[in-house]
Amino acid sequence: MLGSVVLLTAGCTGTGQSATPAGAPTTTTTASPATGCGSRVETGPLPDWADAGFSGDARVPHVFGANGDIVAVLFAHPLAQVRQDGSNNKILWVSRPATSSAASTSPASLVITATLDGTGARVSREVAGGPGPSIIDMPRAGCWHLELRWAGRTDTIDLVYADRLP
Repeated sequence: MLGSVVLLTAGCTGTGQSATPAGAPTTTTTASPATGCGSRVETGPLPDWADAGFSGDARVPHVFGANGDIVAVLFAHPLAQVRQDGSNNKILWVSRPATSSAASTSPASLVITATLDGTGARVSREVAGGPGPSIIDMPRAGCWHLELRWAGRTDTIDLVYADRLP
């Protein structure tokens, strides 16, 4: 089952025009109240380099890496430590096309080192073959700082995992 988020905003301008341009991406921030750590989740269109396989004006929740070199498309949003509905924490990792050739010592996989904000808890995950479809679960709820390495490239993303979903 795919989750969905609806963000409604209202505003007035002195000119009678909308405060948000038509077609602008919608953004929500999911934050951990204990730490203030957040993950900017956008629900606007994916960038051209990440929309292969999607049709029309696909609007799916996604998070950009800090460097803009990778995007995590969240097919399960919000992510959760426990999903009682039988769904998975499915994430499609899409890498921006490289502008240079990768180093020969680069891992063939997407290697994820995740650290739970405010703790020393650290886990590793791997997506065989590099960025692509994955199920990424974390052992505890909270904000996870992900260091991503693939094909001689690096980026970081913060993802928030809720405690449990019904």
